[in-house]
Amino acid sequence: MSFGIVGTDSEERINWDRVRKYRSDRALRNIKQAGFGAFLAMYEENIRYTTGTRGPPWTRDKPGLRYGLTISDGDVLLYEQGDNRYHAMRNNPWIKKENVRYSYGTWIKGASGAGTKHQALKFANDIKEEMKKHKVTDLPLATDFIDFNMLSAFSEVGVKLVDGTSAIHEARAVKSPDEIEAEKTAAVVADAIHYEATKILRPGISENEIMAHLIDYAYSHRGIDFVETIIVSSGPNTWPNNRTFTDRMVAYGDLVFIDVVIAWNGYHTCYYRTYSIGRQPTSEQKDYYKLALDWLYDSINVVKPGITTKDIAERFPTAKEIWGYKEEEEAAANLWGHGQGLSHYDLPLVSRINSIDYPYPIKEGMVFALETQHGKMFDFGVRIEEMLVVTPSGHEVITKFPVEEITTVH
Repeated sequence: MSFGIVGTDSEERINWDRVRKYRSDRALRNIKQAGFGAFLAMYEENIRYTTGTRGPPWTRDKPGLRYGLTISDGDVLLYEQGDNRYHAMRNNPWIKKENVRYSYGTWIKGASGAGTKHQALKFANDIKEEMKKHKVTDLPLATDFIDFNMLSAFSEVGVKLVDGTSAIHEARAVKSPDEIEAEKTAAVVADAIHYEATKILRPGISENEIMAHLIDYAYSHRGIDFVETIIVSSGPNTWPNNRTFTDRMVAYGDLVFIDVVIAWNGYHTCYYRTYSIGRQPTSEQKDYYKLALDWLYDSINVVKPGITTKDIAERFPTAKEIWGYKEEEEAAANLWGHGQGLSHYDLPLVSRINSIDYPYPIKEGMVFALETQHGKMFDFGVRIEEMLVVTPSGHEVITKFPVEEITTVH
């Protein structure tokens, strides 16, 4: 991180106007190249990418309560739930006031009951009318979300609905310098959260207490606008990785690992570290950790522009040779990589599941995490993750909390 986190007239820091323009230009370019008449963004990360607006956390799992429409001629419309649109008009002057509307999203997931079909038709007809105004009804409408009500409604009104996920993911894959700075700032906060964990980890504290404390700590930092999860796994929950938290109390000598998935001004982290509680890890635990660390840095060290996800994934051992698993899917996310941005998962995805046969190019400006884990069934596990930026000649690791060995907390 190069700058402070508050805007000032005395330094050129993250320029959010420039961020919004970069994102909207990339989205519009891909919409045009794909031959779409418009793109209907219903997931929060894509609404934010195309409109520069932020919804409340509780709408994230309810696509349709708010949505954005980007027309291929460059016009952008935002639909907010009810009269919340007046806040959008006030707070988001880069969107024309007349383009901020109320949504018809009460139909979503059948929540309108018997009125669901009627409401879905109102939704589809409203979108069609906008496309008609812009003379693009003869072109397909792309979207990032679909359900049976939408399929039926758009079919009934005569609008061809197509998948727009790939086009918007491609737009989001390469970050601007401003976005990279935002990711680095998010990583600094995540570093601080891991450091905070060392102050509270002790025998007798429960996984959910750790999680609650760290979420509270995260939201106390300016700019953290969303905590997607704080994973806390201890003792037998570390292998296989339980990937959540329980009310289990941490015992003396346990290994604990923590994953910090937060968003600073929308930009996400994903960042595991492993801790030993009260004593040094055993020789066996150190050996398992060294294997996981070697796998991780073997994969990180090949990262540079021009390679593919296959080149990275091939550095991971196979699930069969390490754990005796029949298929790579049985070890999904154990040896893994995924993009970071306005979503916890951007492009690229790195895994032996698909990267060997379907490689994806690594480009300058990508931000992604690589992670490895290893362990003994219901005994102990270790997990490590680093975030990196692809630079012109290689990569930069932006997560700074110590990784060379298991962190012992006394």
